[in-house]
Amino acid sequence: MSFTVTLQPAGRQFTVERDEAILPAAIRQGVGLPYGCRDGACGSCKSKLLEGRVIHGAHQLRALSVAEEEAGLILTCCATPQTDCVVEARMVPGAGEYPVLKLPSRVLAMERAAPDVMVLRLQLPANQNLQYRAGQYVEFILRDGARRSYSMANAPHLLGSPPAIELHVRHMPGGRFTDHVFGAMKDKEILRMEGPFGSFFLREDSERPIILLASGTGFAPIKAIVEHMQAKGITRPAVLYWGGRRPQDLYMQRWCEEAAATLPHLRYVPVISDALPEDAWAGRTGFVHRAVMEDWPDLSGHQVYACGAPIVVDSARRDFVAECRLDPNEFYADSFTSEADKHGSP
Repeated sequence: MSFTVTLQPAGRQFTVERDEAILPAAIRQGVGLPYGCRDGACGSCKSKLLEGRVIHGAHQLRALSVAEEEAGLILTCCATPQTDCVVEARMVPGAGEYPVLKLPSRVLAMERAAPDVMVLRLQLPANQNLQYRAGQYVEFILRDGARRSYSMANAPHLLGSPPAIELHVRHMPGGRFTDHVFGAMKDKEILRMEGPFGSFFLREDSERPIILLASGTGFAPIKAIVEHMQAKGITRPAVLYWGGRRPQDLYMQRWCEEAAATLPHLRYVPVISDALPEDAWAGRTGFVHRAVMEDWPDLSGHQVYACGAPIVVDSARRDFVAECRLDPNEFYADSFTSEADKHGSP
């Protein structure tokens, strides 16, 4: 048995198999819906159910509250139709443009960029052409079928020869994948992965100035977007705000400074929240999203691309809309949800 889902206002229809959630069915059929984690934790896929009935799988209350669910909102990543449905959702041109592939990758290089950040370069098979948009991510498939998500930190035109993707991995002590990366991983090791996924990439049909907001390793997809802007000659004014607790958390500070010096339309603002006297930090301090608000009390004409820890992304979305008049439809986010974020308390 299958059901038909109709997306409004686009009028696009696709089928969803019995016991299948709406989002994976859309991805499978190349339908571009907004989404991030695919695990009911980030809320990026939140949409309005106009007609029909769904059953929600496990999800975090911060992604969809009881009140929101009662008001007819759903998370397409974990909403399974029980009837034909009509869903109000923004279509994302390009989100389903490239095929999702399962492919092996080989560890080409490992570089410790900070005490708790590893920059990985993974070689791709020459006979499988991984295509993606700057800002998207891949999922690594562990031996038991568990998955871990990481964004490509290099734009597609910088895959190189042999083709390789760059990833920024923060060590989460006790995390199965990151403990392996920082402990037992060896050169030439083979990893299984699938992708590309995600609707976090630059909307090029807009002329609005851009705020790029990153915290920690949320810098990875932002870096790819900056490289893409440079390659495409995109001249929209952009400001990159990168926040960390200590200066070493800004592990590619020189890269950012050089990018801002090279691109006349890009400015870089590093922000540190917990600087110590021995850091001799002379730059901006405090929460990174608050630095944006100090500089841009009126964001009504901007687009924001935010990536990092859920608390940073959620705070930015809430405060930019409530206090800085940002159009909520112009806030694009990739919340780096850890396994603890996905399965912990809301």
